[in-house]
Amino acid sequence: MNDLSARVRAFAEDRDWQQFHTPKNLAMALAGEVGELLAEFQWLTPEQAAMVMDDPEAAARVRAEIGDVMIYLTRLADVLGIDLVGAATAKLAEVAVRYPVELVKGSAAKR
Repeated sequence: MNDLSARVRAFAEDRDWQQFHTPKNLAMALAGEVGELLAEFQWLTPEQAAMVMDDPEAAARVRAEIGDVMIYLTRLADVLGIDLVGAATAKLAEVAVRYPVELVKGSAAKR
């Protein structure tokens, strides 16, 4: 993650884009990219969505959108000084307490 953060930061700095990379702008760009990822699945059945990577053209579009999402998320975390892996690890530990296996296995119900 550190290498990716450094590469994305350097990409922005080389282009003098850090002036535009405010948390608000990055969060909005991230939301836009997530919307583009969602559009790839919008009218698919659950079965089609599960098989999307079997279609080379659809797979390339999904891979590109996920790449965009990852880049913007990485840049936003870097600008805010958030360790993405640490944040995800902490959130996973928190959710594990809220949703213990013995109480929620096989259920999508919220607690």
